[in-house]
Amino acid sequence: MNDFIPPAKPIIGDEERAAVDAVLRSGMVAQGPQVKAFEDEFSAALVAGRECVAVNSGTAGLHLGLLAAGIGPGDEVIVPSFTFAATGNSVALTGATPVFVDIEPDYFCLDPKAVAAAITDRTAAILPVHLYGHPFDAPALRKLADERGVRLFEDAAQAHGASLNGQQVGTFGDFAMFSLYPTKNMTSGEGGMVSATPEIAHRVRLLRNQGMERQYANELVGFNARMTDIHAAIGRVQLGKVGGWTEQRQANAAYLNEHLAGLDGVTTPPVAPGGVHVYHQYTIRVAEDRDRIVTALREEWAVGSGVYYPIPNHRLESLAKFAPGLELPETEKAAAEVISLPVHPSLSEADLERIATAVAAVVKAGA
Repeated sequence: MNDFIPPAKPIIGDEERAAVDAVLRSGMVAQGPQVKAFEDEFSAALVAGRECVAVNSGTAGLHLGLLAAGIGPGDEVIVPSFTFAATGNSVALTGATPVFVDIEPDYFCLDPKAVAAAITDRTAAILPVHLYGHPFDAPALRKLADERGVRLFEDAAQAHGASLNGQQVGTFGDFAMFSLYPTKNMTSGEGGMVSATPEIAHRVRLLRNQGMERQYANELVGFNARMTDIHAAIGRVQLGKVGGWTEQRQANAAYLNEHLAGLDGVTTPPVAPGGVHVYHQYTIRVAEDRDRIVTALREEWAVGSGVYYPIPNHRLESLAKFAPGLELPETEKAAAEVISLPVHPSLSEADLERIATAVAAVVKAGA
């Protein structure tokens, strides 16, 4: 019996353990010098020197970034429905209205034409997602935002190190959020990083720390959304490794592309001209029998996979009230067809061979 190949696998090694132990021995466990160092190093490595603010989760990063940018009741923020619910949730938590818009079919990101059609006099911002590690069409959305007088933000939760036309993801909008959850391309155990303009970064710092920069000198009503030095120490070690891990993900994706291309009924993930895909997920589309394929991969071949995301946000019980009667055909089609195959850096050549063989066998069996 083959060992199970998981769809994702966090990599935590001796360096991360040693970094945590050093923090514990220092006695400086809460937000401190490790957090500041992590912010500075993340800025230099991944977002071209933009100011960065570490927080305790990616969702907190989105929520605080929106609040810091002045988003609130009466505003509309355009978001994709084909993503994790945190994007729409964060808008709703500010009191603003998430407006769900359809995706383009190739890269699963917001369709600029659909966004243009959805802008109203209440639209305050566009919040696209660099889904699965592929950059959204930032030049088109930046141009649209400027022309229509709205702001552009970035949900870069899955896109550490991605770029488009040589510009790093996280530098296109007024702010961007990167998730540091365990299954992301790098982790701090739990956490998020906000890359922002100086004004927004300053307000996020206040909001994450009960509204104060100096103790007991509270300037506004805030939250406790701080990152601990324990988490930052893990993140600093991971930051030094994520470049190599990304190269391995890209190599694994290239192998899968080569061996799955041309398979009838399967579409492998394309990359936009000028784009650098970091393959948080390697997501194929299957023309039919998606759920059968997922089950057969797991039960017959011990190959794990994921379906991200089977229920579009505009149909979730929690968010459907913002989109009564809304039809998003490309979103619905993607939700019925996508399968994310293992692409993580821990895969061996034998693992990759089994994944490719399994997909071909299972798809052909249903033909």
